[in-house]
Amino acid sequence: MRSPVFRSSGDPIADRRYDLALAYRRDGDLAAAADLLTQAVELAPDWAAAWFALGEVRDALGARQDAADAFRHARDIDPDDELGAALRLARLGDGQAADAMAAGYVQSLFDQYAADFDAALVDRLGYVGPQLLQDALATVRGPHWRATRCLDLGCGTGLAGALLRPHCATLVGIDLSAGMLAQARRKGCYDDLLQADLLAALTAEPAASADLIVAADALVYVGELGPVFAQAARVLSPGGLFAATFERSEAGIELHASLRYRHGADHVRGRATAAGLEVLRLAAASARNDAGAPVPGWLAVLAKPNQPA
Repeated sequence: MRSPVFRSSGDPIADRRYDLALAYRRDGDLAAAADLLTQAVELAPDWAAAWFALGEVRDALGARQDAADAFRHARDIDPDDELGAALRLARLGDGQAADAMAAGYVQSLFDQYAADFDAALVDRLGYVGPQLLQDALATVRGPHWRATRCLDLGCGTGLAGALLRPHCATLVGIDLSAGMLAQARRKGCYDDLLQADLLAALTAEPAASADLIVAADALVYVGELGPVFAQAARVLSPGGLFAATFERSEAGIELHASLRYRHGADHVRGRATAAGLEVLRLAAASARNDAGAPVPGWLAVLAKPNQPA
């Protein structure tokens, strides 16, 4: 859950105006909500949540510059950016979109949803990312493939881990969210679970220490893929595989309205090649639905070439 600082300003009058503003926003009266939130931040100028809500309302009213100003206040007050103000600023054209995803935002987001995550993702959104990866690995390596050591990046509650477990002698799950890791621990499918940013975790791994890395719906929280691919290439043993799902854009990197990154085939192929990884497969595939429609995506299998004898 988010820190109490986001749920209360410490000033009961500011809190009441904030709560009333949210009620007006739910009822569609954005002008009244903006007025009350303006009063709330005047009473509690260091309350990130009120500034963030004001930014959202101003954005909905079409006041983009004023919205950006509110989001900047929220970001500056909250250095970990648990609310995701930098993402909102990037969507407004203020800041670098590829660098906007703060670890604090991702951790806070998934800590909130951990308890109901499986039901929300699988039952309501039709999530099939782990199955896509399992099928791709079976196609590349055969149905009875084996891995000595596998890293599951952004493992979440262990949806992919449950499918990987029969194939992996050692399976390590990595996630930023303590709440998600607690759910994964209950499933009992991992040999080890690490709370860490996926790039930091890869960077800490010894060279050639894994023969499989998977990322099911995790790289939608990474803009620039180059550093992740470079570390994956270093960590993989010769002949090792990196299998991942992405959301798809037409080209480059796109920060979608969902506040998830989408990547073009040019970016995936280019960064993989630059890292020394061979693209064995890059196919259109949807890992989940949104508003009842498949989200366009990619399924990729990358390989570290065998070193010459």
